[in-house]
Amino acid sequence: MAELKEGDAAQLHQEDVDIKREDGGDAPSGGDQVAEQEVKNEAAADSDAKTSTTTTERHISIQTKLEGLELLVDLNGAGRKSCPLCPEEKFKACYSHKLRRHLQNLHWKVYVEFEGQRMCICHLPCRNLKPSLSGDQASGRHVAHYHCVVCSVTIARKTDMISHLKRHVNKGETEASYCGSSDVPFEEPAPSGQAYEIMKELGTNVQLLPNHTTPQKSDTYFNRKMKTNRQLVFCSLAVLAEERNPLECLDAFGATGIMGLQWAKHLRNAVKVTITDISDTCVKMIKENCQLNHIRVDGGSRGPRGPDGAGGEVEGVPIATVEVAKMDANVIMHLRPFDYIHLDPFGTAVNYLDAAFRNVRNLGIISVTSTDTGSLYSKSPNVTLRHYSCHIVRTEYYKELAARMVVATVARAAARCNKGIEVLLAVALEHFVLVVVRVLRGPTQADESAKKLRKLVHCQWCEERVFLKLGNMVDDTLPCNCHGSLPGKTAVQLGPLWAGPLFNTGFLRRMLSAAVQHSMDDIQPLVKTLICESECTTIKSLFHGPSALTNQVECGVVIKTLESREESGPADQSGKRKTGEESGNVVKKLKSDASLEHPPFYYSIHRHSIRGMNMPKSVTSHHNS
Repeated sequence: MAELKEGDAAQLHQEDVDIKREDGGDAPSGGDQVAEQEVKNEAAADSDAKTSTTTTERHISIQTKLEGLELLVDLNGAGRKSCPLCPEEKFKACYSHKLRRHLQNLHWKVYVEFEGQRMCICHLPCRNLKPSLSGDQASGRHVAHYHCVVCSVTIARKTDMISHLKRHVNKGETEASYCGSSDVPFEEPAPSGQAYEIMKELGTNVQLLPNHTTPQKSDTYFNRKMKTNRQLVFCSLAVLAEERNPLECLDAFGATGIMGLQWAKHLRNAVKVTITDISDTCVKMIKENCQLNHIRVDGGSRGPRGPDGAGGEVEGVPIATVEVAKMDANVIMHLRPFDYIHLDPFGTAVNYLDAAFRNVRNLGIISVTSTDTGSLYSKSPNVTLRHYSCHIVRTEYYKELAARMVVATVARAAARCNKGIEVLLAVALEHFVLVVVRVLRGPTQADESAKKLRKLVHCQWCEERVFLKLGNMVDDTLPCNCHGSLPGKTAVQLGPLWAGPLFNTGFLRRMLSAAVQHSMDDIQPLVKTLICESECTTIKSLFHGPSALTNQVECGVVIKTLESREESGPADQSGKRKTGEESGNVVKKLKSDASLEHPPFYYSIHRHSIRGMNMPKSVTSHHNS
């Protein structure tokens, strides 16, 4: 109403000027013309500013009363009126009585309510066109949707909006918190005509399209659940940056560019970041996010980059430099060498491993994030065989099985380029498997890594398992007697899998220091757990020192290796694992140094149930305790 009053005032002022002209009968002077023009410009500017401010605060489809919805259009006036929440092609202009019934029966009744606010159904072109069956974008149709009263995101389904609001309530987020916080501070029209939101993570702002959570409908896909993955990758890069700098690092699948922007913003001159994506929309979004974070975009120059790292974030002065390129990931990895490469495609990363190992520098690091949990967690064994050339079944240790399967695929790709690997970190969570490896050049290192790829013999009755030795026969490999006491065969061969260690304790400790230095409180407990698992200890012993008993038994499960099989004796005939007093005579062979090599398939961070609980239907967190 404020902008209407100001517009009326400007109109009245203009009418007064016209009346004075008629009374005087003289032509207006040059000074009067200037004054009139200034009044028009000020009125137009104020009207534009007020309108943009109003639309920024709340969408017109969010109302508290029906009268507010009816005030969007003059229903008392004569003539045909258009619906304020429907495009002309969907609802043609009609008379007031019919438009009032349309607003009441459609928009006001089809709603989602939250804290006294009604989010009415909106048919305006606020979202992308839904493609037709032929895939033609132009012949598609707009999708009806709701505007969230808290964060202004648009969601098509009513049930999805209700779930979205419940997440806001669980997090304690309200409309006021979003208006005042820096997570999603405002909404304004994007260059493509859509509305976007600003999200802040680790001090880095990125703009997101409304459908950023749906990879099939958005090129700039962003998953909030992958925050843990992004922080683990950041810490591994920070550790490598302490060894040598500047580092040539590549974020091969940029999307919004948040990962590469976090590298550049926090590590400054220690890294030379390159962000690539094959999509024009993503490249444009990455460049806009660079400007949002005061980071200069390099068009491809290979010279010295960035200002002095000690400089503060002065307005208008770039704090870092990032190279953004529209290029296929395989192409850029074939063309240029890098010290650090991160692969995080949508699904499996096996199609990019050969190119990644082609030009990676010696002692460089490659981190691989795989999100195809259906094939990794043995829900789709045929897909697993196609992508990873592995045969697996459902087991109680399915997460460690997935991690070793990814590492085996990475090791084979490295061996094809005459390179070996050292596994620094392997984490399998609910929605992704992250593997971080160091690259060791040379055919000798490649041969050593290839020797660690072995078949796994798994008993389907008691879940006992052991890696086959090189050249060993299958008979009498398992320590259990299930094959003798039960009819038929009980053991199957799985793999080939990685039989070496999954952790590097020293690297994990340096990652913990990096997490503390950069205030990553979310992943510090996870990294501490990984350190304990790499040493075969518990969290308590991380602070109080390891004990011999802790090294032998953890959570009632014996840590078994091939060297101690003879000493441990035959397994229980019932197929259950030894616990308590029965495991007292089992001694794990310790190395001469203080660090312990992580034995394969002992219960540690993959804390599944001890017996009888196979893979759950809904995969839970990797760390259940």
